[in-house]
Amino acid sequence: MAHLNPSELAQRVKSGLLSFPVTHFDETLQFDEGRYRNHLAWQASYDVAGLFAAGGTGEGFSLTTAEIDRVVRVAVDEIGGKVPVIAPATGGTFTAMEQARAAEAAGADGVLLLPPYLTEADQEGLIEHVSAVCAATNLGVIVYSRANAVLNDRSVAILADRNPNLIGFKDGIGNIEQMTRIYARVGDRLAYIGGLPTAETFALPLLQLGVSTYSSAMFNFVPEFALGFYKDVIAQDRTAVYEKLNNFVIPYLDIRDRVKGYGVSIIKAGLDAVGRNGGSVRPPLQNLTEADLFELSTLIKKIS
Repeated sequence: MAHLNPSELAQRVKSGLLSFPVTHFDETLQFDEGRYRNHLAWQASYDVAGLFAAGGTGEGFSLTTAEIDRVVRVAVDEIGGKVPVIAPATGGTFTAMEQARAAEAAGADGVLLLPPYLTEADQEGLIEHVSAVCAATNLGVIVYSRANAVLNDRSVAILADRNPNLIGFKDGIGNIEQMTRIYARVGDRLAYIGGLPTAETFALPLLQLGVSTYSSAMFNFVPEFALGFYKDVIAQDRTAVYEKLNNFVIPYLDIRDRVKGYGVSIIKAGLDAVGRNGGSVRPPLQNLTEADLFELSTLIKKIS
């Protein structure tokens, strides 16, 4: 199956809403391929511009390298050619390089480079880290700037000049000045993706800074709502955006923020609430309490 080349992937990423499918586990918390395939097929039936396999919402941090490879291969087999599949590259530089090569071999269309695990690094080290992963693959690479790997405008400009297959910058910080500086330096050389938790909250203001798309976790369980919200953002319909924020997104955030890690758990709970069996998260995350699940279910019914 042919990959999208980096330029083609960049155009697809810019063209619409993005999402991170959850990774389903069985009762023993092993990968449940059947439920995952069913979920991917459902997600791909909507007008989504790309799906990130084994990403943050997909609990990629709790998967082994072998499991990540299997999840990516299943995703490519199930929806490849219909929706771009973007695989993760995680951990230290050599692990991330290995995973980028594996993603290419698996037939993925691109790579999302997540921050290195645990260690801190300055800008020069981060430039070398990103460049090494870009050099390890012919796929288009999107770098995720967050946590211990926040890139400044100078670094992004150097990386864009040095690495032709660096096609995207995903922002997980939301610093207005920093995003303005990056866009001022780099312009449309990169696709800019909103990557803050529950990106809908930040989507309208970030649009003014060149961030034309974002990854929607709630697309997993309320895809029609997520797509409608994205449409309102792109149209800059402030009235519609704030109505949806007040009616659903902000109350949803109130539940999400009660427990650390609920940002992932609430997505699987949302699938349970709509009858699509999201199942359990792996430790160290914890599932929603029954009371929180009931509150989420009630909230979803208001927009259904």
